[in-house]
Formats: sequence, C-alpha cells, structure tokens
Amino acid sequence: MRADADLKPMGWLGIVRCGLVQVALGAVVVLTTSTLNRVMVVELALPAMLPGALVGWHYAVQLSRPRWGYGSDMGGARTPWIVGGVGVLALGGFLAAVATYVMGSSTALGVTLAILAFTLIGVGVGAAGTSLLALLATRVGPDRRAAAATICWLMMIAGIATTAGISGAFLDPFTPERLLAVSAVVVGSAFVLTALTLWRLESRSAAVRKPTGDAQKADRPPFRQVIAEIWAETDARRFTVFVFASMLAYSMQDLILEPFAGHVFAMTPGQSTQLAGVQHGGVFVGMVLVGVACSGWARGRLGTLKDWTVGGCLASGAALVGVVLGAMVAPDWPIRVNVFLLGLANGAFAVAAIGSMMNLAGAGKARREGVRMGLWGAAQAIAFGLGGFLGAASVDLARTQLASVESAYAVAFGAEAVLFVISAALAARVAAPRSRDAAHGPPHESESTVASAAGPQPSPAE
Repeated sequence: MRADADLKPMGWLGIVRCGLVQVALGAVVVLTTSTLNRVMVVELALPAMLPGALVGWHYAVQLSRPRWGYGSDMGGARTPWIVGGVGVLALGGFLAAVATYVMGSSTALGVTLAILAFTLIGVGVGAAGTSLLALLATRVGPDRRAAAATICWLMMIAGIATTAGISGAFLDPFTPERLLAVSAVVVGSAFVLTALTLWRLESRSAAVRKPTGDAQKADRPPFRQVIAEIWAETDARRFTVFVFASMLAYSMQDLILEPFAGHVFAMTPGQSTQLAGVQHGGVFVGMVLVGVACSGWARGRLGTLKDWTVGGCLASGAALVGVVLGAMVAPDWPIRVNVFLLGLANGAFAVAAIGSMMNLAGAGKARREGVRMGLWGAAQAIAFGLGGFLGAASVDLARTQLASVESAYAVAFGAEAVLFVISAALAARVAAPRSRDAAHGPPHESESTVASAAGPQPSPAE
C-alpha cells in the first residue's frame, strides 16, 4: 500500500515545476516537427510528404502510451519514467537532426535514420507525457487541477515559442553543421532542465511499499487485465471516445485555416500567418479563463470542468458555423473576430478536457491513473495524426465535386462543426467523478455524481 500519512497536495511551485517539463517537451518537439520539416522540404528539396509521414509515424508510436502509464503505475514513482522519457526524446531529437544532415548526401540512409529517430521521439513523448499527466492527476488537489492544466499547457506553448525564436536566430546563416549544433544544445538543455526540475519533487513517503509473494501478484496485475478493467468502466470508455472525437475536430483546422484565408479572403502569406496568431491569442485567453473559473474560490460558482468542456465544444461548433457563413459572404465578414472566438472556444474546451481527464484518472481503482492517461493520450495521438490529413483531404475532395473553392471550405469547416457538436454530446454523457482522495476534501456538489469504484486513492505529495 501507499504511505498516506502527513501528505499534502502538490503546491503551486510543484505545478510550475511540472510546467517546466512541458517546456522541455515542447522545445524538442517543435525542433523536430517544425524546423527539421522546413529543412527537409526547402533546403533539401525533398517531398513534403516525407516529414508529414514521419510526424504521422511518431503519433502512431504513441499508441504505446497505455503501456508506459502501466509501468509508472506499477513502479515506485513517476519521476524515472518522466526523466527517462525525456532522455529518449532528446536522443531521438538529435538523431532526427543527424538524419536530416545525412539526407544531404544519402537520402536512403537519412530516411532510415529518421524513421528510427521519430520512433524514439514517439516513445519519449508517450512515456514522459503520460507519466507527467499521471503525476499531476494523483498529486494535485481537485481545486487546482484546472489551473494546473492551464499553467502546464501555457508553459509548453511558451517553450515552443521561445525555442522557435532563439533557435531560429542561431540557425542563420544556415549550414547543416549549425543545425546539428543548435539541435544538440536544445535537446541537451531540455534533458538537463527536466532532471533538475523533477529533483526530489515526489516525496519519498509517496513511494509504493512493494509487497512480496501472493500479495505482490495481486498488487501488480498484468497489463492486459488492467486495460480490460479500465475499458470495462463506462465513463472511461465514453471519455476515450470523446477525446478522440474532440481532438479530431480540434486538429482538422490546422492545415486548412491559412489556405482558407488566402483562397477566400485573398490574404497574403503574412496576413494569414497573423490570422493564425489571432487564433492562438484566443486559445491563450480561453485557457486562462477556464483556469481562473474552475480554481480556488471561483470553483463551482462559474461552472464545473464538465460545463466548460461541453460549452467549449458547442462554442467551437458555433464559431465554425461563423467561418462557414464567412466563406459564403467573403470578404464582407469579420473573419479576425470570428477566428479569435474560435481560438477562445478551442482553448476553453481543451483545458477543461485536460482538467476533466485529471479528475477521471483518479476516479476508479487506485494505481490505474497512468494507464487511464495513457489510453486517453493514445486516443488523442490517433486523432492528431488523422485530423490534419482529413481536414486537408476533405477540402480537396469537396473541390472536385463543388463549383467554388468557397463552398469546398464551407463543407470542410461545416463537418468540423458537426464533429464538435457530437463531441459535446459525448462529453455530456460522462459522469463527473467523485475523488477518492480524502486529503483533497469533499468535491463540490455539482461535481459529485459517481462514487469511488475502489479503495483509497494515494494522497498527493509535494
């Protein structure tokens, strides 16, 4: 069993330290999915489908997330899985840069190395990301989970933006050797930051006291049994379908919003990039809004995480209906305001969904948090891998069947709006959980709809 005595929920400093791990993850991922993508397509003149396939492969590898979550559940602590995952991610990130360098002289060898590199990237992101979310789910009190989700994801965005800006400055004037040097600094810094940030974050008193003999067998059931138990839980299964549907809708717009701005509103590349910035600004505001509304004194007074999840999906669908109308009456449509509202709704639903994920991870049987997070992370990875492709493909298909490009984009965004409405209906069917952890105190009345399915939940640690 776990030692529950004298443990406290993770404080704000601990949450920020977890956010720094997200900074490290974002730094390596943006290097591999953005910078190296551009080098392959522009400097090396390789087909754009090559980096697209590699990024898709790294999402496919993340189907292993439930297995990594199981490992951290059965082990004595989450930290080794997070640090180890970031280590594998850093190795994969640098190997991806080496592969890009090698492609300049041998495409076949470079692609082979790139496949290995993106496999490591998928494993690293899956192991570290799943275990980090499980750590937050088990160590952060219910009154701080929305704020924790907001802090961690905003810090990840900050890490992506900072890395892109600084590494971009040092990459000019571009040479393959400079690319290797910058990559080495980024991945090395990410690993060191993670190791230092997590040093002694988990209290020793929170470690698992490992049983022996028959008790050990009962305490460490096989992975297949655990995943079957979780899939048998109605709310866990419903939430998995919701995560897939909502993240599919969320990612479908990624590859078509800027082309839409150019085709329909005649925006220049610079103007369409600024429009994307407007959307990200809306996402930022939406995340902060939910973090404030569902934390501290405001928790329950301004709506629950479930309310914001359902409402955010419906608002995203409504904003997309606005985009559809804009396609029909362009250029006489306030597209920037519309896109800002879309980002606002997207940010609100995303953070609320992550907060709900943390709550649900601890709602069932103890020591299953990592597997639940892994299951939902795998659903999200599949959705992200498919979403961008399906969004772009739907526009291409619609353009072959319809007379105008405006109508083609209207169909694509309309389909996305419908998917968000379906996601809202799915979220509404998921019962808000009652925390197992007495140390967190009783949940708010509006969040108490189901009782615990098993024994006491481990208390969070500093």
